[in-house]
Amino acid sequence: MTACAIEPGTAPGDGAPRAGCCTITVDGSYAARLAPDGDSWFPERWTLDGPEPYAVPLPGSRPEQPGSEVSPMGDGRVLIRRTTEGRHVFALLYPTGPGTGELPLGTVECPEPGSRLRLLPPAPGGERAYALVVGRRSSTVWRVVGGAFGPEPVAEIPGRCSGGVWLERSGRMLALDRETGGRTKTVVADLERGGEISPLLQIAADSDDRLLLADLDSGLLLISSDAPSPGQERLGWGVLGSTLPVRFPESLRLPGCAVTPFAIQPGQVLTPESCAVALRIDGPAGGWVGVWRPEGRRIHHLPAPEGWLAGAGLCTPDGVLLLPYATGEVPCGVARVPAPVRQAESDATAVRAVWERVTPPPEGANPVREGASPAPGGANRASPGGSPPPGGASPRGGASPRDGASPRDGASRRDGASPRDGASPRDGDPERSAPRPVPLQQAPLGGLVTK
Repeated sequence: MTACAIEPGTAPGDGAPRAGCCTITVDGSYAARLAPDGDSWFPERWTLDGPEPYAVPLPGSRPEQPGSEVSPMGDGRVLIRRTTEGRHVFALLYPTGPGTGELPLGTVECPEPGSRLRLLPPAPGGERAYALVVGRRSSTVWRVVGGAFGPEPVAEIPGRCSGGVWLERSGRMLALDRETGGRTKTVVADLERGGEISPLLQIAADSDDRLLLADLDSGLLLISSDAPSPGQERLGWGVLGSTLPVRFPESLRLPGCAVTPFAIQPGQVLTPESCAVALRIDGPAGGWVGVWRPEGRRIHHLPAPEGWLAGAGLCTPDGVLLLPYATGEVPCGVARVPAPVRQAESDATAVRAVWERVTPPPEGANPVREGASPAPGGANRASPGGSPPPGGASPRGGASPRDGASPRDGASRRDGASPRDGASPRDGDPERSAPRPVPLQQAPLGGLVTK
């Protein structure tokens, strides 16, 4: 899981790291940041998978500039990008006793005026690293670590791209937010097929849709879009490969605050709705941490540890938040914050969700729905007092509603979806059959992308 400090006011989908941010490998073993040293900066590697976290400074022959970027590799080395005379110079840093070893990798030039380069989040596996060059008309993904002969371009994508989210553990499918024709939509680049592009998010024809975060186990997606409220960004969630619509819960709307997801609880393969999502919340009074679950429909607000490297952190499979922090007394620390436990009704929802997915209803039986409990033999009856969630929301969401669809009750429908295929039933509608999304780790590559 990758996370870095995103200052309030950063353009949506920019995701450009700044000096002082912390980036963590996907497996949570290492982190890297540019640590302050008076008015200058130096690279620092954090080891997180031992009994206690510890930091190793990796200073070079001269202080680093704030525009430099660092990213941890899976073997403990640190990738650094420096800008020298208009060129981007890459190297791998590693400790050598009292000093710092440096392995030059090569350079990338951006001759086009107005073009910019930044590192992409660490790739799964930790053996490769990528950078994104954004020009006026196209964007290029460069492999800067793991190639045969130094940095090499692996994909050229028409349009200006931002973001960068990995969708599976082989490091092949990369989601990018592409701006074309004045609108931003998320697309997926297949890095092993020359950057072949497939659409991922197309919530409405005139909406800006961005992918903020994805969980590699459950396929849970955190999305930003102005489809439900034109001109206003809303946070939503869906499930990769599902036929259900993207949901935009009211609980994720905090007036006057910026809400940024930075970590998802892994390991919840069959129950994406039960995943804890860690949020960075910035408001007029400062910043703090929030924990939200799709099935819970509420945010639990938690104080951030002193010196938190805001926006950085992991969530363990058992729901514990690991938040790195640095203070004058503790230059390298990780606070362990247990995520609030699910409510009893949320547990029941999770059980019903699992039952729906692993137990196909027999022919002629009614499907399980919110407010219903399974009966012996696979049939079910509505439980006394059972009621659907507010706004007709379903306990599950999908990733790709239809272009031009009008949002209804905070949801947008997928391309080709009927009221019985991927949308919650409205009052008076017959009950629909429950879809059974394939877990991401079991889905074929051709099925990772939905239109």
